Parts: sequence; C-alpha cells; structure tokens
Amino acid sequence: MSSPLRTALQGARDTIPMLIGALPFGIIFGTLAVSSGLSVAATLAMSVFVFAGSSQFIAVSLIASGTGLLVIWLTTLIVNLRHMLYSASLLPWVRHLPQRWRIPLGFWLTDESFAVVHRYYLDDSRPLGGKHWYFLGSCIAMYSNWVLCTLVGVLLGQSLPGMAGWGLDFAMVATFIGIVVPALRTRPMLVAALVAGAVAVVAYDLPYQLGLMLAALLGVASGLLAEHLLQRSGEVCLDDAA
Repeated sequence: MSSPLRTALQGARDTIPMLIGALPFGIIFGTLAVSSGLSVAATLAMSVFVFAGSSQFIAVSLIASGTGLLVIWLTTLIVNLRHMLYSASLLPWVRHLPQRWRIPLGFWLTDESFAVVHRYYLDDSRPLGGKHWYFLGSCIAMYSNWVLCTLVGVLLGQSLPGMAGWGLDFAMVATFIGIVVPALRTRPMLVAALVAGAVAVVAYDLPYQLGLMLAALLGVASGLLAEHLLQRSGEVCLDDAA
C-alpha cells in the first residue's frame, strides 16, 4: 500500500492540469482586486481565508461598485452553495474521518479538486483507508497555486495595470468546461447544464451577478424536473440511449 506522502503527491500530480487552468485566473484576480481599490494585504487575505475563486471575483466587482455588505454576502453565499452538493457527494467516503480532517478538507474543497478527488474515490480498486491523503494533496496543490498566483497578480498589477483586459481568464473557462463535460453522464445532467448555460448568457447583463444565480437555480430546477420525468419513463442514463 502506498505511503501517505506518496498518495498525497499523487493527488497533487493528478491536479496539475487544473493548476494550469487556474494559474491565469488567480493572476487576473490579484490584478483586478488591486485595480479595484483593495489593498495588497486585503487581496492576499481574501485568497488565504476565503479561497473561492468565483466568489472572490464577484465580491471584488461588487466592492468596486460600492455595493452594500449584505448584498455581497448573499451573492457570494448563493454562488458557493454548489459546494454543499460537492460535500454531499463526497460524504460517504469521508464520514469516517475525524473533525481535524474534515474541517480543513471542507475549507480547501474546490471545483477542480472535487473533479479529481471524486473520480479517485469512485475507483474501488484502491483501499478507502488512505484516500484522504490523496484528497489532501490535491487540495494543498490548488490552495498553494491560488495564493501564489494571487501574489503574482498583485505584483504584476502594480507594474502592468492593464493586464486584467488581456483575456487570460479564458483558461479558467476552458478548465470548467473540462470539468463539467465528462460529468454529464445522464440526461438530467445534460439538461441542467444546457439550461444553466443558456440562462447565464441571456441574463448576463443583470446587476449584482443575478444572472449567475438565476442560471444556477433554473439549471438545478430543470435537472430535477428532467430526472423526475425520465424516471417515470425508465430512461435516465445517456449511455442507455446510445
């Protein structure tokens, strides 16, 4: 059986493609935050203590526009509600861990780490006992990468103030596409993704990032509705229709 260190390093290694996708995203955040009026300390503290890329971007844009604290809090809360689904998916494999493990793993859980770790947990050929080390390795790799990239973005933002307009954030969009597409294994998932994507485009100009929240809510609702209808007809899996 692999040692804990070796398993953790494997988790970090398997997360490298996600690190590459998040790299420009973190740099852009650091640049944007400083240009929006946040201090260097506040920008770094947000990445260290919040560690939620999409919510950090939203919070920075709302802060720059002078939005009230309550709206900022509610908006970022709703955006991060997807992590409850991630946690629920991983719970069967981590419920045996003590709190000293579950609390930091919960804090460090991201979209990217979830995609990597969930696939690893689904592999029954490996013993469950040491899989949390893989989880830890993936999370620490993502966390270190994000904080470091934020620092780089802060430093570059001070010398290259127009960097936020270079379009480097497309790398993160490509990364999310790479996360979502392989996970679309059922028709309800496909319906949810298509509806959420369409609503996000149509409602893009709504204030306070309401378009994003609307897309998430309608995507989930449409997925649940599709699952209910397809279960009644006995067809759910995309593979079954192939």
